[in-house]
Amino acid sequence: MRTFALLLLWFSMTLAGAAVPLGDGGYVYDRDSGGALAGVLVTYPGGTTQSDAFGHFSVPADLKQFSLRALGYQRFSQPAAPAGQRIGLAPFKAKALYLSVYGIGSKALREQALQLIASTELNALVIDVKGDRGMVPYPSSVALATQTGAQKVITVRDMPALIQSLHAQGVYLIARIVVFKDALLVGLKPELAVRDAQGHVWRDREGLMWGDPLRREVWQYNIDLAIEAAQLGFDEIQFDYVRFPDARGLRFAQANTETTRVDAITGFLAEARQRLIPYNVFISADIFGYVSWNQNDTAIGQQLERLGPVLDIMSPMLYPSGFQFGIPGYRNPVAAPYAIVERSLQKAKERTQLDGLHFRPWLQAFRDYAFDRRTFGATQIRAQIDAAEAVGSNGWMLWNPRNQYSAAGLNSEVDKPPK
Repeated sequence: MRTFALLLLWFSMTLAGAAVPLGDGGYVYDRDSGGALAGVLVTYPGGTTQSDAFGHFSVPADLKQFSLRALGYQRFSQPAAPAGQRIGLAPFKAKALYLSVYGIGSKALREQALQLIASTELNALVIDVKGDRGMVPYPSSVALATQTGAQKVITVRDMPALIQSLHAQGVYLIARIVVFKDALLVGLKPELAVRDAQGHVWRDREGLMWGDPLRREVWQYNIDLAIEAAQLGFDEIQFDYVRFPDARGLRFAQANTETTRVDAITGFLAEARQRLIPYNVFISADIFGYVSWNQNDTAIGQQLERLGPVLDIMSPMLYPSGFQFGIPGYRNPVAAPYAIVERSLQKAKERTQLDGLHFRPWLQAFRDYAFDRRTFGATQIRAQIDAAEAVGSNGWMLWNPRNQYSAAGLNSEVDKPPK
């Protein structure tokens, strides 16, 4: 009877969120609701574990560092073993603006973004760590960044200091890394290039060269930059242009089949995820909007059901201007921004059987270029945000290639991570 009573006491304390003595372990809970959190990833030197159904976890003795993270929450880290500690994770969804290589280096554009973060619901920045033209905007220790010429223009002289300052202001930081579109890498190593049908180095509509997604040397360079970004203190690594070029008749290191393409893209992301585990960062990737709708890989290697297991967050680019053929029931996408976002995310959730926390869409904050040239102002931006939130997405991100944003369509209430 005594044993049964003790077990019953332990169980009741667990349900109540009480701190049960765990030795070299701890208890993790939702800071707002007080409820236990199951499945939280616990990372420590040399290994990982997860919290159980009651929020408890165990780790080796005498740790000097351990970290926690879970979708929909701020990540947590401390330089000591938990030793029975109760740890509350703060609910969090990123609501971000994008700043390019030049945008993050421009005091005017950076301060404008920070003023919006201070006065609206925004709480995050997506910052180029490797931009569309292969530039790395801060002094990098990755050798290829210097060898390729990616360091010729430095727009941020002290990235660690900037990250510390932004975190002190409560800003969640996402490191954007443009992966396979990389004219600088291919310029240095043309053997890594995507080639045309005649065997010449291929260039896209912007005149830029691409690295072959089947070449592991290309993988290595981008993963090295991702690890450096994690070490610098970014909260999340976001891979962009993590796809094959959307052009026909190209040559790669292997036959250009759907299986080869999908295996290459998911293989790269799986390797990046594995190598980034020790750094307790979230992993995301940008995907074409039509990937939510197409059963195949959209001829670029992005197949929705294969992406879910290798990413924390999928970020479909749901710009209405990018939906050239519309979606079922909506042939004029710029006239239906809510429907484009809501229906695309619902489709993605249904196909993957994942909840909304696995998705954070890119939303359009720039003038239409494909249909009637309409301005995307407060009404259109709010409609997209409302749609993303209606399906429970893990926040949202506003894209403007010129990095010019206003408070149009944004709520004034503030939702920020704790300082």
